[in-house]
Amino acid sequence: MSCFSAHAAVDFAHDVVPILEKHCTECHGGEEAEGGFSLNTRDLFLDDETAVPGRADESYFIDLILDTDPDYQMPPEKKKRVPDEQLAVLKQWVNEGMKWEPGFTFGEPAYEPRFAPRRPELPAVTDGRTNPVDRIMDHYLATEKLERPDPVDDATFFRRVSLDLIGLLPSAEETRKFLADTAPDKRTKVIDEFLSRDLSYTDHWLTFWNDLLRNDYGGTGFITGGRTQISTWLYDSLKTNKPFDAMVRELIAPPNKESAGFINGIKWRGTVSAGQTLPIQFSQSISQSFLGINMKCASCHDSFIDRWTLADAYGLAAIYAEEDLEIHRCDKPINETARAAWLFPEIGQVDAKADKEERLKQLANLMTHPENGRVPRTLVNRLWGQLMGRGIVHPLDAMQTEPWNVDLLDWLASDFQENGYDLKHTLRTIATSAAYQSATSNEFDETGSDAYRYSGPLPKRLTAEQFVDATWQITQAAPTSYHAPIVRGIVPPELVDRLSFPSSWVWGPSVDQGLPPHGEKILLRREFIPSKPVRAAGVIAAADNAFVLHLNHQQILSGERWSDLEAAPVTQKISKGTNLILMVAENRGPKPNAAGAFCAVRLEYEDGTDEIIVTDDKWTVSETVPNGNRTGQWKLKEMKWEPARVLPNTTWKKQTDARIGQTLAEASVGSDHMVRAALLKADDLMRSLGRPNRDQIVTSRPNELTTLEAVDLSTSETLIRNLKKGAETLMSQPDLAPAQLIEELYLTTLTRFPTEEESSVLKEALGTKPTVEDVTDILWALTMTPEFLITR
Repeated sequence: MSCFSAHAAVDFAHDVVPILEKHCTECHGGEEAEGGFSLNTRDLFLDDETAVPGRADESYFIDLILDTDPDYQMPPEKKKRVPDEQLAVLKQWVNEGMKWEPGFTFGEPAYEPRFAPRRPELPAVTDGRTNPVDRIMDHYLATEKLERPDPVDDATFFRRVSLDLIGLLPSAEETRKFLADTAPDKRTKVIDEFLSRDLSYTDHWLTFWNDLLRNDYGGTGFITGGRTQISTWLYDSLKTNKPFDAMVRELIAPPNKESAGFINGIKWRGTVSAGQTLPIQFSQSISQSFLGINMKCASCHDSFIDRWTLADAYGLAAIYAEEDLEIHRCDKPINETARAAWLFPEIGQVDAKADKEERLKQLANLMTHPENGRVPRTLVNRLWGQLMGRGIVHPLDAMQTEPWNVDLLDWLASDFQENGYDLKHTLRTIATSAAYQSATSNEFDETGSDAYRYSGPLPKRLTAEQFVDATWQITQAAPTSYHAPIVRGIVPPELVDRLSFPSSWVWGPSVDQGLPPHGEKILLRREFIPSKPVRAAGVIAAADNAFVLHLNHQQILSGERWSDLEAAPVTQKISKGTNLILMVAENRGPKPNAAGAFCAVRLEYEDGTDEIIVTDDKWTVSETVPNGNRTGQWKLKEMKWEPARVLPNTTWKKQTDARIGQTLAEASVGSDHMVRAALLKADDLMRSLGRPNRDQIVTSRPNELTTLEAVDLSTSETLIRNLKKGAETLMSQPDLAPAQLIEELYLTTLTRFPTEEESSVLKEALGTKPTVEDVTDILWALTMTPEFLITR
């Protein structure tokens, strides 16, 4: 049943396919092609202008549907006519360009991708191009009788590889040095140098992984506690170049809560449809992110566009489900219970009778099984798409589609596996190839795999994060704090020593009578005012048995194991005025037992001094804990408060004290590196530039320029203000003549020297005494050029 609305874009799978199957494919689909016409594929549909994308009024098949002559009308006279509302859908579909799911056919699927790994034999070396990617590509170009793309010049390569690997523009000085270098291996050296910049690499690739794993720092689900971040785990994984198979295992079968947010999805408020439940979200997420399968269609009914069924979708969902999972078709129960199962049983199957934790471990092992070639193919296809502008399989989430070069995909995937699932290794292999270092094609390409012919890397628009980072680089206007709960800086041993101190645990007045009762909850409170400007801040906490900690009415930490020190950076959450810590602590267990809570906040001031606020008798406690988690609505002034009781228990100290210095330092250490846009919540400019809200998995961002983006780039007061700051910085350099200023502007923004014509025009515009406003205008003009906005 279609959910079509004339105000929305037509959905091919749900709106068009059912109409064509009902009225057309009996005679013109599968093995049938009456009158010589088949609509099995889009190309066949377009033969002889039977359909003209964008022009329904010129499409012959629409004319036949409208025709009332029994000799011409379609469907034929004895069959039911196409209803008006369905005809309207077909017309709209044609007028919108006849979008067609890549690889879909009304006939029998002609291609089923290989599942097991395959390492194809490399073709012979041609013209001394020894990189395995080039050996495969040269053979492909020769076989297809296609011209080899020209190599790209040094300036274009340097800008491209810097943006692709670390997401930043090269500085003017870096560009001068690279362009002046005559070493034949300078490109390989700079690739290795960029990949060795662990922090810059991590800051940049965090965007890709946040999109793929729908991770963010705010938005739907976070306020109500129905969603948790994996930011700390993800950042550390990228910073240490954790092998991808280890990442997959930790995401599917989380060893702790740090990586659990991915499979736990978003717990929506209120009543949700069957397709929005947590088990179905799990099924859809792991299918899309790791297998390149869009399971959303099959989560509602057997897919119209590929082989995945409702049973397949619910089988994966049942692996995650806590209890029996009833199958729903189109949101209606069908009185069948799903059986936990995975999609490719040829390498093994999940034990449906095992408990949830064991089922997840088994699935994680199947996902990373040595004979599983699907997962590595899906990932290297995404990496190729990031660097080359288009996947070997296109779109990226249609891995059932035939690749335009199966040997290239299979070789990269098998090489990725054989080299320990090393992400940087595969990026290096691609980036060092002559194929990557070729001139780009002139146009963005969105054609399907069956029509695509390689002609070089495709141009890529700067992501929202790259654009914002670039303007911050140019203007030196980056913020000093960020939202992501991660540790960027290096923790020196002397800082760990300085921050190591004995823990101090507290509880409420019930300890005056002996052991606190089981199930007791208390509310601890502490206010403080920083004595100086704060450079960085962090918090650590633990409780026996559980706690939730809020700072200035934002939930910061929670924990359920007293032996674990939970930690988070809180620099941006610290106010210059009064700050409020609220900690709800709970004593669990079947009978009265020892209970305690510990918290420490480190404030690092701009003058290099520290202040540490720790649980002690300056904290107050209430035995009344208001309902809900919106602490801003709690009537704290009306509650009874008394001093917290400091506890003598040493068992907790033995478990926690040795780790206080390291944990608190990691939570609060600063970094000299520029804060990056990937570490911040999206603002209006980033959203208009294409950064998604990440309620859903996003594997590719649009290349099209939107009206909203054009308006924002033209009118953004923040952008203009930052560009003016950048102009002031440039103008502050002593003895900078107009010619030198122009050169600096071009090297900074476009990673190249200006041409003679460009220099002449700008010299005339600037005059002998350029003003800050003049330079601001030129900076704005340069950052609005396609050369700046597009990576070529």
